[in-house]
Amino acid sequence: MSREPGGGAGHRSWVTRVRAGWHAVERFYDAWFESKWRHAVRREAQTQSDTFRALLFLQSLGVDDPASYETLDVIPYLVADLHAWHQRMGREEFGAPGGCC
Repeated sequence: MSREPGGGAGHRSWVTRVRAGWHAVERFYDAWFESKWRHAVRREAQTQSDTFRALLFLQSLGVDDPASYETLDVIPYLVADLHAWHQRMGREEFGAPGGCC
């Protein structure tokens, strides 16, 4: 009877099944945990996004910002996203006629 070190092929398949089961438990736990906090996390992400967008908008108007060098590259994204932002803030139109909307 010859046995491979570490238990052989039967040992590897058992370890593989245990790992797959553990990963399934982790995925279930992550989904369960996220479902409880999904709304709060989404709201906080939206608040952070709005704050960042406001800082970028102020920078584009010439208001000094200590992080201006780091945020210069994202101004084109700000312009593309401005319409959805001002509607979420409660304004149907934003800017002068012929401007944004």
